[in-house]
Amino acid sequence: MINILIVGSGGREHAMAWKIKQSPKLNQLFIAPGNAGTSLLGTNIPVGVSDFEGLRKAALDNQIDLILVGPEVPLCEGLHDYFLADGSLQHIKIVGPQKLGAQLEGSKDFAKEFMVRHQIPTAKYSSVTNETLSDGLAFLKTMTAPYVLKADGLAAGKGVLIIDELAEAEESLKEMLDGQFGAASQKVVVEEFLSGIECSVFAITDGNDYKILPVAKDYKRIGEGDSGLNTGGMGAISPVSFADEIFMNKVETLIIRPTVEGLKKDQIPYNGFLFFGLISVKGEPMVIEYNVRLGDPETEAVMLRIKSDFVDLLIGAADGTLAEKTIEIDDRTAAAVMLVSGGYPGPYEKGKIISGLENVENSFAFHAGTNYRNGEICTDGGRVIAISSYGNSMVEALSLSYKNAQLINFEGKYFRKDLGFDL
Repeated sequence: MINILIVGSGGREHAMAWKIKQSPKLNQLFIAPGNAGTSLLGTNIPVGVSDFEGLRKAALDNQIDLILVGPEVPLCEGLHDYFLADGSLQHIKIVGPQKLGAQLEGSKDFAKEFMVRHQIPTAKYSSVTNETLSDGLAFLKTMTAPYVLKADGLAAGKGVLIIDELAEAEESLKEMLDGQFGAASQKVVVEEFLSGIECSVFAITDGNDYKILPVAKDYKRIGEGDSGLNTGGMGAISPVSFADEIFMNKVETLIIRPTVEGLKKDQIPYNGFLFFGLISVKGEPMVIEYNVRLGDPETEAVMLRIKSDFVDLLIGAADGTLAEKTIEIDDRTAAAVMLVSGGYPGPYEKGKIISGLENVENSFAFHAGTNYRNGEICTDGGRVIAISSYGNSMVEALSLSYKNAQLINFEGKYFRKDLGFDL
């Protein structure tokens, strides 16, 4: 029996807490900082994800055996390294890569160089800084529209521009290098545009072996028909119809295995999750980006489909015994629909009282941005609650999530009603 601390406060962390809670291996569960939903499953600790001192104290005070890091920021900031460097913390296992491996997400340039070095299929690219601006502009001229510009560093999912006109792309490249996304865009990756349909593939690894988790598709745009601004994600569906056995065999052979082996070859210690943002170009998988944690809202669908003991997989990833573990996948479809605050992803108000949670039936309400105010559950983020459901088909799972989405209310509530339209 072990004590587990989840770092994070979103829907991903609530879904992981829900799954961990089912394990016979769990003694006590803690979440830092957590949200109103996670408080029903374990003990919330009011410590921010980047407060390493606070996390150190929480881990020691609560005799934590294993830490599961939800978001990318503390991994890119070196939370794992911080624990390894402190003698009093070295007995605590961490699921999530060290800072060097986290660069797969923390630096688009690092990820691209890695893929080229290990012959992993991805779009043609050029990395540009202020010093090499003329080369970057020359590279843009060799591309065909639309033009893809990505801030090298973490920009909270907002650092990617897709532009139709060359002149506008040239102007945007200069603006990005001039600090449009702060330090994140001191270097910009200019990339060829790939046309196809996207999906998210997840694996858990101990650095030697890996297990492939259920595949999902998420919906990033705020508007129906994939229109409007990018968000953190408006919902997710698992499995994905086009990611069949043939496609997934290609993904494993061309992408997952070479990634895990490439990390070993480069002597980059890595344990935790690998998230492959893929695009199927005429049936051929290519990597758009790596992430070094589970996706959100994909986790709110993926966790429903893991039948085996999730804690067993976490232990395997943490102590190098993943080869001995098994993963069992539920055949049913899972669909998550995200309820968001009015105005999101632009400015929105927090503190709206949420009602109707007690009316949800046959679905799970995973809290993304909620907290308690004066004993009431209130909104505390742009993405508020993910409603996740099982179904024997995508249509069945979605209709159940939509039915329950109608039963929850808060001022300004919005959700997309067309998820799965492209499947």
